[in-house]
Order: sequence, then C-alpha cells, then structure tokens
Amino acid sequence: MVYDSYRNSQNPIVTLDIAGYGTMKIELFPDVAPNTVRNFVHLVQSGYYDGVGFHRIIENFMVQGGAGAPLSCRIAGEFSSNGADNPLQHTRGVISMARTMDPNSATGQFFIVHQNSPHLDGQYAAFGGLLEGFNFLDMIATTETGSQDRPLEDIIITRARVDTKGVNYPEPDCYQS
Repeated sequence: MVYDSYRNSQNPIVTLDIAGYGTMKIELFPDVAPNTVRNFVHLVQSGYYDGVGFHRIIENFMVQGGAGAPLSCRIAGEFSSNGADNPLQHTRGVISMARTMDPNSATGQFFIVHQNSPHLDGQYAAFGGLLEGFNFLDMIATTETGSQDRPLEDIIITRARVDTKGVNYPEPDCYQS
C-alpha cells in the first residue's frame, strides 16, 4: 500500500461493520492530520456513525458516507491548499474528509478512495488508510446508483468502533470563522 510509510503500531484502528457486506478496518494517521483524526475518533466513540450509510458512490473514484445528524463543529481542512502540511496522497484505500467548497467546512462526512485520485491531493484532508475490506470497498463502489450517485439500496454502517491503543484523543478543535 502506498501509505505504508505512515503506518505505526500506536495509530488508532477504526472498524466499520457494514450490513450485508462485512468489516472494513482503517488505520488513522494522527501524524498526518491530527485534528481530523481527533474529530473522527470523537465521532466514532460517540456512536455518530452507527446506523449511518454510504450515500454517494462513484465507481473508480470514491464511496462517501457519514451524513448523520447535523454537526456544529466544523474543522479546518488539513491539506496543503489550506496551509497545512499533509503529504498523504489520495490513493486507493485512503480515507479523507468530505467538505463543501469552504475548505474549513468538514464535519462528519468522509470518503474512501476507490481508485487513485491525484486531483484530490492537497485539496482534501486525507487522514488514514484501509487495512482490511478492499473487497467490500470494491463491492460498494460497484453498487448500482441513481440520482446524485445515491445507491439504489441502502448501505449502512451498523457499528463503528475504534481502538485507540490506550491513547486519549481529545475532542477536535472547531473552526472559528
């Protein structure tokens, strides 16, 4: 995997159980995007992603999920065009934060890159990489979609959990405009 150099035995591991598919395991890289990792860990620990689905799927690009209840904490985008040093490239299996055109608008939505997408490098906050479940990524990415790239059948994260390896991750710093 291209992101092997960011792996560390102390990095948190997120497990996503996906109904009808199986389990995906994602290693988060706090050295790459520390506030983004804190945000994701906090949301997983709070149960935010439990019962939330993948709502936007574009084969050979990415699968996007995490559109749960509205969140009030927006985080600053940790990527180069927003002034942050984040060298992690958007290669197959990388997890990154979704956002609006505002570079400091990320909340809970994320995407997992299905196929290398270098045009996203420096524009979105990549913060981890898939360890297990590439077969499920492929299955989800090839799901039939309709209007606005929504899957015709719901793809639900039944449970998200995180192993922080004993590290206490504080809540993220919210962006103050």
